[in-house]
Amino acid sequence: MANLNQLWPTLRRLLSYGSPWRKSLGLAVLLLWIAAAAEVLGPVLVSYFIDNMVAKHHMPFGLVAGLAVSFILLQALAAALHYWQALLFNEAAVGVVQRLRTDVMDAALRQPLGAFDTQPVGQIISRVTNDTEVVRDLYVTVVATVLRSAALIGAMLVAMFSLDWRMALVAITIFPAVIAVMLIYQRYSTPIVRRVRSYLADINNGFNEVINGMSVIQQFRQQARFGERMNEASRSHYLARMETLRLDGFLLRPLLSLFSALILCGLMMLFGFSANGTFEVGVLYAFISYLGRLNEPLIELTTQQSMLQQAVVAGERIFELMDAPRQRYGQDIRPLASGRITIDNLSFAYRGDRNVLTDITLEVPSRSFVALVGHTGSGKSTLANLLMGYYPVSKGEIRLDDRPLASLSHSVLRQGVAMVQQDPVVLADTFFANVALGREISEEAVWQALETVQLAGLARSLSAGIYTRLGEQGNNLSVGQKQLLAMARVLVASPQILILDEATANIDSGTEQAIQKALQAVRKQTTLVVIAHRLSTITEADTILVLHRGQAAEQGNHQQLLEKKGRYWQMYQLQLVGEELEEA
Repeated sequence: MANLNQLWPTLRRLLSYGSPWRKSLGLAVLLLWIAAAAEVLGPVLVSYFIDNMVAKHHMPFGLVAGLAVSFILLQALAAALHYWQALLFNEAAVGVVQRLRTDVMDAALRQPLGAFDTQPVGQIISRVTNDTEVVRDLYVTVVATVLRSAALIGAMLVAMFSLDWRMALVAITIFPAVIAVMLIYQRYSTPIVRRVRSYLADINNGFNEVINGMSVIQQFRQQARFGERMNEASRSHYLARMETLRLDGFLLRPLLSLFSALILCGLMMLFGFSANGTFEVGVLYAFISYLGRLNEPLIELTTQQSMLQQAVVAGERIFELMDAPRQRYGQDIRPLASGRITIDNLSFAYRGDRNVLTDITLEVPSRSFVALVGHTGSGKSTLANLLMGYYPVSKGEIRLDDRPLASLSHSVLRQGVAMVQQDPVVLADTFFANVALGREISEEAVWQALETVQLAGLARSLSAGIYTRLGEQGNNLSVGQKQLLAMARVLVASPQILILDEATANIDSGTEQAIQKALQAVRKQTTLVVIAHRLSTITEADTILVLHRGQAAEQGNHQQLLEKKGRYWQMYQLQLVGEELEEA
């Protein structure tokens, strides 16, 4: 019972998603009860036929024909009503799944980025797809079956007590035994079902990793090892499923069939040892018929527990994602008026107390050009992510326009601050959709941005121009072309602050010069923050912040840092030597 109490909050929340379809579900329940009454009346007609016609050898043709036609019509009516109620339940189920998927996908989109640092993508995909499909089965199979079985059992109990209350009392002794079986089944099946759902999510996550890393797997001939990993995950899922099947095979149909057989023996003994005339043969037939029919809905009710458990476990996983803390934003809706950036004693750690950035202080005037340099792992990209508002700072403060970044609303941040990443995301959509990204941007503005980043020629060469669909993850574009496309997204609506995270790393020198000219025009109305490994691209920066192991090692312009002959000077000299070697 305690287990049921634990499951009920999740089940109630899942069932609440069906509230918009209350009328359809109510009509379906009404049809179920009418269908159950039609099914139950069949044995009553047969009982009347046996006791009043066959036993008395009196069979008027008209009455017999009327009973036969009535019996057939009742069965046909029951079948038609079951068909219509199934359609109504399916309509509600599809609507529930659509609404649930929308909610869970919305929740996934609003997760803090820190959640994706630790949670595999396959786990989230499993919750949006597989788990919501299991919830669909809750409405189509579980709810419909439970209501149908309840209606059929209720109608049969009314009919049995109407025919003979003594036989009815013997028949209903099956219910305590069935309830005991259901409670035992629930206790042992719940942990197994949870493992099944977890293993299925592991399989999805494994397939996601294999498909995304296929080139690396084949390059290093790791097919066998990854195949073995997938085999282990599949076998764990198989073994857990076999546990549920063994539990079903022992506790459900064989045990309930045994109970039904014992009740049937009780009815036969009651009939055999009773005085002549106490029970009629037709009534006995009706009870035998009802007992046979009663066994099936009882088995269905018990077997639905497995699906109910799966639906509740799937619901727990879905609601765990939906109830997780969302990305936090402020309430300040005033747009950024300038690109002034103030970083004051900033410290940050992704987890625990191991700082990635420590005591960073930086003042960036509006419309200036600041560069972040340092070796790999020095914290450059982390600082850029903090400027985007992706993570909350651990200590200190970031202010934009002299307003705390944490106080700015989502729309203000996304309109005022933009980033072009080294490995940009390309949607499996058109050129136009990838540049506009849902914003109200004209076709002319998109063409102009593509001209600026020198992608217009490629777009014109395609069959449908800027309405040509790109492949999955833009796989028909080179790495450099993806970066140019990401740059075009920014140039169609210049933000107050533009962050470039090695955005020209995979672009040839001629295209890079064109991009630099475009950025010179953008700088008149935008503060530029550039993360660079090639120091030759940031010699014109107003301020260069040199990071080393998460701390500010040096700060100044290019000439000032060279004169100090510190860490920046060393990095610059190494790059000059490298370039000379390449030329040689």
